[in-house]
Amino acid sequence: MSSSTWLELKEIDLSFGTSQVLKQLSFVVREGEICSLIGPNGAGKSSVINIINGIYQPQAGQMIWAGQVLQHYKARHAAYLGIARTFQNLALFKQMSVLDNILTGRVLKGRYSFLGALLSLPQSRKNDDEQRYKVEEILRLLNLQEYREQIVSTLSYGLQKRVELARALAAEPKLLLLDEPMAGMNHQEKQSIAQFIQKINQGLGITILMIEHDLGVVMDISDHIVVLDYGKKIADGTAQQIQQHPEVLNAYLGRQTLEAS
Repeated sequence: MSSSTWLELKEIDLSFGTSQVLKQLSFVVREGEICSLIGPNGAGKSSVINIINGIYQPQAGQMIWAGQVLQHYKARHAAYLGIARTFQNLALFKQMSVLDNILTGRVLKGRYSFLGALLSLPQSRKNDDEQRYKVEEILRLLNLQEYREQIVSTLSYGLQKRVELARALAAEPKLLLLDEPMAGMNHQEKQSIAQFIQKINQGLGITILMIEHDLGVVMDISDHIVVLDYGKKIADGTAQQIQQHPEVLNAYLGRQTLEAS
């Protein structure tokens, strides 16, 4: 296994009752890349994200993180490994401010003491200042400064998606899982989010695994693309390789779609 490989899924099988969702799925995500998972609806893409995040436990296969086979891996372990995610549907605290929503992503990074907070001890104040400083960096990175005190529910959908991205970044992940980050957005909002994803990847060095249906965006920003169909991997390579792959053309993308993108 290459030293540059962050994550490897090896011969993963996942079933719910008699329905097999993933079939001997294997692929790697290398450090520093943007890897996209694509495929038709029902191909198993979100199930892959849920396995990596520890929500689903496969019946067979291995998940290898930074060279270590994960045993008895659960969702509660993901953040400690350095894995953060966003969701298809917004999962924000709608009646809290943008700032407070992002601060919730700092939970594991803080050194909290109830007594210190109660007595406002210097160490507690220093910790609070550190958390605020990190959040300020993220607000600047994602151009959210002007919305910092606004209640999340009052923001547009596109801005709420950006806040969710900011909260995931607050955990300082090594691997960021993005489950349809551009769903429901107009063209301008998609272009904006795509630019922020590249900024996160290139500026912060965070590895990204993304599910996205907008093939134009996928082809533009991905270093590596994995194509699923009915729970099986049918292609794995660069955007150029994927666009020329005959099985992908026949099973999913269609020659006209690819040429248009």
